[in-house]
Amino acid sequence: MPGTAELPVCDIDVFSPAALENPEELHRVLRTAGPVVYLSRYDVRALARHEEVHAALADWQHFESGSGVGLANFRHEESWRPPSVLLEADPPRHDAPRRVLRDILAPSALRVLRAAWQRAAEELVEQVLAGEGTFDAFTELACAFPLRVFPDAVGLGPDGRENLLPYGNMAFNSFGPVNDLVRADAHRVAELSAWVNAQCAREALTDDGFGARIWAAADRGDLTQAQAPLVVRSLLTAGVDTTVHGLAACLYAFATHPEQWQRLRERPELARVAFDEAVRWQSPVQTFFRTATTDVTIADAVVPEGTKILMFLGAANRDPGRWDDPDRFDLARDPSGHVGFGMGIHQCVGQHVARLEAETLLTALAARVEHIELTATPRRHLNNTLRSWASLPVRVHRTR
Repeated sequence: MPGTAELPVCDIDVFSPAALENPEELHRVLRTAGPVVYLSRYDVRALARHEEVHAALADWQHFESGSGVGLANFRHEESWRPPSVLLEADPPRHDAPRRVLRDILAPSALRVLRAAWQRAAEELVEQVLAGEGTFDAFTELACAFPLRVFPDAVGLGPDGRENLLPYGNMAFNSFGPVNDLVRADAHRVAELSAWVNAQCAREALTDDGFGARIWAAADRGDLTQAQAPLVVRSLLTAGVDTTVHGLAACLYAFATHPEQWQRLRERPELARVAFDEAVRWQSPVQTFFRTATTDVTIADAVVPEGTKILMFLGAANRDPGRWDDPDRFDLARDPSGHVGFGMGIHQCVGQHVARLEAETLLTALAARVEHIELTATPRRHLNNTLRSWASLPVRVHRTR
């Protein structure tokens, strides 16, 4: 292929079950091979080092999202759903939706939610601790809390929330190749898409949530009426799974690093640092694609215009060229600069929401739990894009 002769070649299937289950060795292979690697199975270039991934994420002019952030190229293929006006769009189409959502989800705007979310976190922790102290932290904490507070904040009704995680799983799977993971969801595409689309309509939303504010922005002319439901859908697609698996990463980190749990208990103000360090360490979003808008040079390698580029966020976040002892979860580390939320104009606009969810849940848990330990080997849920969980069995020791 043009532009591949000078590149190191990797013929590993990076979307195989083995690679998705345990990606760390693949990441080491790719980082060691070079700054740009040719993935022969998929005819794409790969970036796995922090410097190149960070630079490509920040350079939307040369690495566009509008051709799709998955393997499919929207220049030549039609998506199974309308492309996201945030994740799969570049300026100028990206500007108005991003600006509206940035203002709605700004830290100052979220302060009104803090007290209610803290109460909800404390109630959930007390509910979980009322048992014998052994439970599945994935389902009973990492899933339960976001699915309780985030749909309320968006303005969803109580029915059908169990569809949010399956829809997100389906959406993130679709960014990879059409493999068994995608085919397993095929029978639910129409059903889940119809449900999510229905929740984005103005009449389906309460009048005091994020969704109503998005529709109000359309009424003011800050968005078009056609864009409004797509912006709401972006919230529902990207705002649940990533937070769920980020929280699960936190709980797994503390169960396997008990000294860090004690550090958090002594200094609860480290809860947000803990969440960012867990996102760096486990990278719930493992990969995203971009497309070269022109012939572009990356570390002396020329990537031809129209080429798909697979960025390994998880590999970049454990790059020893950027981080000391990167495989260790450490609250003494400054994790800022990780690319787990992306970078540049497409950086996750809801990251402050996720941090607030994590902060309230972790501080509630730290106030009531002395120690967290695994009772069995955690199970992963494979996804083409996400570092997902299926089960996180733990035992907790209460403070009182």
